Amino acid sequence: MTGSTHTVSNQVPPLVGYDVFSADRALTAAVERHLDPVLLDEALGELTGFGRASGSAQVQEWGAQANENPPRLRTHDRYGNRIDEVEFHPSWHRLLGKGVAAGLTAAWNRPGGHVRRAAAFLVWTQVEAGNGCPLSMTHAAVPALRTDPELAAEWEPRLTSQIYDRELRPARQKAGALFGMGMTEKQGGSDVRANTTSARPLAEAGAYELTGHKWFCSAPMSDGFLVLAQAPDGLTCFLVPRVLEDGTRNVFLLQRLKDKLGNRSNASSEVEFDGTWARRVGEEGRGVRTIIEMVAATRLDCVLGSAGLMRQAVAQAVHHCTHREAFGGKLVDKPLMRNVLADLAIESEAATTLALRLAAAYDEGGEQERALLRIAVPTAKYWVTKRCPAVAVEAAECLGGNGYVEESGLPRLVRESPLNSIWEGAGNVQALDVLRALRREPGALDAYLREVGQARGADHRLDGAIKNLLTELADLEGVEGRARRLAERLALVLQGSLLVRFAPPEVADAFCAARLGGDGGAAFGTLPHTLDLASVVERARPVS
Repeated sequence: MTGSTHTVSNQVPPLVGYDVFSADRALTAAVERHLDPVLLDEALGELTGFGRASGSAQVQEWGAQANENPPRLRTHDRYGNRIDEVEFHPSWHRLLGKGVAAGLTAAWNRPGGHVRRAAAFLVWTQVEAGNGCPLSMTHAAVPALRTDPELAAEWEPRLTSQIYDRELRPARQKAGALFGMGMTEKQGGSDVRANTTSARPLAEAGAYELTGHKWFCSAPMSDGFLVLAQAPDGLTCFLVPRVLEDGTRNVFLLQRLKDKLGNRSNASSEVEFDGTWARRVGEEGRGVRTIIEMVAATRLDCVLGSAGLMRQAVAQAVHHCTHREAFGGKLVDKPLMRNVLADLAIESEAATTLALRLAAAYDEGGEQERALLRIAVPTAKYWVTKRCPAVAVEAAECLGGNGYVEESGLPRLVRESPLNSIWEGAGNVQALDVLRALRREPGALDAYLREVGQARGADHRLDGAIKNLLTELADLEGVEGRARRLAERLALVLQGSLLVRFAPPEVADAFCAARLGGDGGAAFGTLPHTLDLASVVERARPVS
């Protein structure tokens, strides 16, 4: 009998071959808003080119290959010599090279560098989030190193270079270098002051010998690491080079790689220091103060990373529903599905708008902007990263059973989505950091209130939310137990203020109604039916 076949119909074309940057209207608007007009043409040209590369079939395939072929630890060579190396799939190196070349470690010395980098980082996260870790830590190491002008002069040109050099050799022989970080120890976790790694001073000025164990050390094939250890005068920050000046390997004993839920293309390791050479960064006993600016920068990257994951999840959901037919029409035209998509879209736009505003604060500098960052970074890190898993899961459900299948790409987003909330200080750490800013730095709250106050009078629901927030802030008795509630309200009011000022009216109206006015439910897809949801969804559609 002759075999029969069937015609494949009503299947959605892959979301590929498009400009990831230009297709994101919220992101392009933020870049245009925050960049000096003199820089805009050049920046948009760079970001458009990077967006096209990110959406290309070739780069998307690299992302899939890097995720499907996780790194492997090689502690010894064939002869039994200790080498402590990590092998990555070639696609990982291709991705990391393109990220470095695109300036994802080069923000600090470029005009408008933080906004340009933030937009590119948000785009690049949508390809494969795993390679964002070394890019983020390399970028973030610069302000910590600047506490020591001599070290900064030596290392900053390499860290901000747009050349990726993967070879392990002395840093002075390299045109570009990457950095990692090791603070967490198994007995302390986020309580870094409980660290027990010891630092013994050597005869050479500023040099020490480290002994101890780091429970989490990401990107272990980097050229250098900032770590915390107990020196004679207390917890201190150190630079640990991977290769010493004479070309020999520093003692950097990789014990194992973590088997993680997601972020599988990135190597996260446990490392032993046993007579490891290190150079002090900053003063003894001031390790947390020295490294805190690095932590703040990586926390902002957590916000950007989550915003990128949300954007990709929403783009995939809207794309699917635009092409898929069910019950006599396109899914995107069904009122209930449109409500779900619109709800996801406003969450994504709020995250992107907030993240780019914080990046702009880094570029603008000044006391006011620094004070705003002090409270807004932990606030945004707390809230945006917590919203990411909910968005990713709901977006996968928009694809039905297809969204539960690996080939769709949504499971990778779902597995990645909790990471940014956990790393660089989990939710409670962020909420408590917000309280610390409120108590110790009154200028931070003043800066925050000036920022949100720019939208007062534009929407009655936002005005009401600001009033309620001020009432909440007036009573800080027993506040620790409600620190999460306070951080959430601070984030929502700040997002609402930015959207009212800068987003299209239909987006701001939907956000204020559901997030500030109480006219929305606990699940996505519960927006008031009277809103202009079709325009919200159309704005989120990934069409260049």
